[in-house]
Amino acid sequence: MITVNPDGKIMVRRCLVTLRPFRLFVLGIGLFSLCFLMTSLGGQLSARRPGDSPFTIRTEVMGGPESRGVLRKMSDLLELMAKRMDTLARLENSSELHRAAGNGHFAVDRSPAGAGLMERIQAIAQNVSDIAVKVDQILRHSLLLHSKVSEGRRDQCEAPSDPKFPDCSGKVEWMRARWTSDPCYAFFGVDGTECSFLIYLSEVEWFCPPLPWRNQTATQRAPKPLPKVQAVFRSNLSHLLELMGSGKESLIFMKKRTKRLTAQWALAAQRLAQKLGGVRRDQKQILVHIGFLTEESGDVFSPRVLKGGPLGEMVQWADILAALYVLGHGLRITVSLKELQSNLGVPPGRGSCPLTVPLPFDLVYTDYHGLQQMKQHMGLSFKKYRCRIRVIDTFGTEPAYNHEEYATLHGYRTNWGYWNLNPKQFMTMFPHTPDNSFMGFVSEELNETEKQLIKGGKASNMAVVYGKEASIWKLQGKEKFLSILNKYMEIHGTVYYESQRPPEVPAFVKNHGLLPQPEFQQLLRKAKLFIGFGFPYEGPAPLEAIANGCVFLQSRFSPPHSSLNHEFFRGKPTSREVFSQHPYAENFIGKPHVWTVDYNNSEEFEAAIKAIMRTQVDPYLPYEYTCEGMLERIHAYIQHQDFCTAPGPAPPGARAPQSPFILAPNATHLEWARNASLAAGAWPPAHSLRAWLAAAGRACTDACLDHGLICEPSFFPFLNSQDAFRKLQVPCDSTESGMNHLYPAFGQPGQECFLQKEPLLFSCAGSSTKYRRLCPCRDFRKGQVALCRACL
Repeated sequence: MITVNPDGKIMVRRCLVTLRPFRLFVLGIGLFSLCFLMTSLGGQLSARRPGDSPFTIRTEVMGGPESRGVLRKMSDLLELMAKRMDTLARLENSSELHRAAGNGHFAVDRSPAGAGLMERIQAIAQNVSDIAVKVDQILRHSLLLHSKVSEGRRDQCEAPSDPKFPDCSGKVEWMRARWTSDPCYAFFGVDGTECSFLIYLSEVEWFCPPLPWRNQTATQRAPKPLPKVQAVFRSNLSHLLELMGSGKESLIFMKKRTKRLTAQWALAAQRLAQKLGGVRRDQKQILVHIGFLTEESGDVFSPRVLKGGPLGEMVQWADILAALYVLGHGLRITVSLKELQSNLGVPPGRGSCPLTVPLPFDLVYTDYHGLQQMKQHMGLSFKKYRCRIRVIDTFGTEPAYNHEEYATLHGYRTNWGYWNLNPKQFMTMFPHTPDNSFMGFVSEELNETEKQLIKGGKASNMAVVYGKEASIWKLQGKEKFLSILNKYMEIHGTVYYESQRPPEVPAFVKNHGLLPQPEFQQLLRKAKLFIGFGFPYEGPAPLEAIANGCVFLQSRFSPPHSSLNHEFFRGKPTSREVFSQHPYAENFIGKPHVWTVDYNNSEEFEAAIKAIMRTQVDPYLPYEYTCEGMLERIHAYIQHQDFCTAPGPAPPGARAPQSPFILAPNATHLEWARNASLAAGAWPPAHSLRAWLAAAGRACTDACLDHGLICEPSFFPFLNSQDAFRKLQVPCDSTESGMNHLYPAFGQPGQECFLQKEPLLFSCAGSSTKYRRLCPCRDFRKGQVALCRACL
């Protein structure tokens, strides 16, 4: 019997303290083993498809050998660790025993504690080993069941040779090689088996026919459409302000603008409601994704809002949101990629797969940045739903740049084009490109009392310069024409600066710094003249100045600016030539409100200043830039533009049983015959069509304007026939069809007529001296060039 003194008890306590970290280590090993086990088996056993129970183990999943191997390795590892720990414990106990013996003491409790720990380690190892045996049995049973199922379906899981699905076998080959390239395939249940490939390609994508042994009622069950709700005009915009969010200076600017214009939107809604009467308007569910404000696109605009940066895009987006909301439609607004993915139903992965649910939105308004983001993350769903997209596109996209194959072959490919959309899906800030839809924005409308106050408070010798950034004032030669202007007028500027006056601004210019919008409006209401330096192009400020009673003076460009000779337009998907800083103001408003002169001609410039000082103008705002005008236009688009179900044009050269055209009495153009039936679903209505044969080298855009009309590209299919040329008494020696954005046209010389083969290439823009283009024109509502007289 061993006698233990008090010093021995202390030694025992020290031994137990020494063993405590050892116990924690063993406990950690146990927990790690359990987590590792669950993780390993979870990946092997719970590869589920959407809709499976979280407790379902898929028997199709192969992976039994890997799972059993993992368990065996874990068991072996624990047994090896137990042996090594037992050896270390024995060595430690032996050394402690020798040390204690040297001191005349024995650690009697040490050996039993070490034995207990070893028993626990061995128990953990035994448990893992038992689990491995049981899982091995389960997997063997699953493999046996799977082999039986596979034998029964082996002939049914081969790529079928169905002429209706010619791409099926090729897609299966691709899936065999690349299904692991994107996690989204596993999300949809692809696991490397032939059956999973075919199930995915037939039920998630649509390259293969449905498998006969699958439950077709479950896979083909479409969600019930929501009951249609009638849209009701709204006048309270407080909820819209909440939907717009916050956190970015750009959003703060947009919300302030919307709040300031609330009363005008409410009044415009009342007027339009009276004009439309009892017209039923179905409420649309609309997603608005402002791509240029996302962090992924760089969001270069928000940091510059308070530093004089461009505000035109934010002005337009704020007004689009307000118009859609006031019209009574359901809105969802996103300014981040994460929000976009969530609202679209993007599956986890890299964007190779379709959406997890049908697109829940009738329309999607976005910009080029958002369009690119949607294409990257929607997979095949982008092609399926792109007809619902509307792209806010400041400068426009011409058909020659939009058609990917044609643009690539003929040198029209740019960083912003080649989307193969209907050109009318692009929506511009000004109506400069009739191939696109004119979206626009609004300027504040004055009532009669405000107009009279402005007229009485005008300073006849006060000018305000259009340009808030100092870089705009770096224009070469500005000192020359500014010095002339300074002889007659006091010049004011609103150039942003932080501490010191910008050196680019001449000393005789009174600079107010960057002004909030209300204060800028007050400055315009006092000024006689608003003068531009040639940049920025086509912004909202000149319209605001004209609406506040200013005369707008701008520079004439000679030669005109375009993508061929000016860096700003290079890469933009348009060949449009810009003859002044603001073509809309020059062509649609003109004198006395707008003067366009050659700034390099001092005499012409000085004469214009003198004439402007003698001219009295009233505040003027085109109807299409009022709140009512914008509401009217967007209402018409939502009601009538349908790029998903619109019937395709007749094949080139196809003849209708009875021609709908007649030659006008003066034999200059074609008109829609009064007794001809209207084309079903055509919008604008076909009876507004007027067809002219343009002069050689003349674009249809210009040819229609020459006759006081607007080119209407949706009418091209009606003219794309030999009958149209014959009715116009054009001598076609031969007729050919081809892909050319100038067709239909009459070739000179050669007396050859050309018809359009590709509907996406019907284009109002474009000209060549080789062709006389056949141009479809229409009338338009006064002050609303986007709509024909019968378009509402």
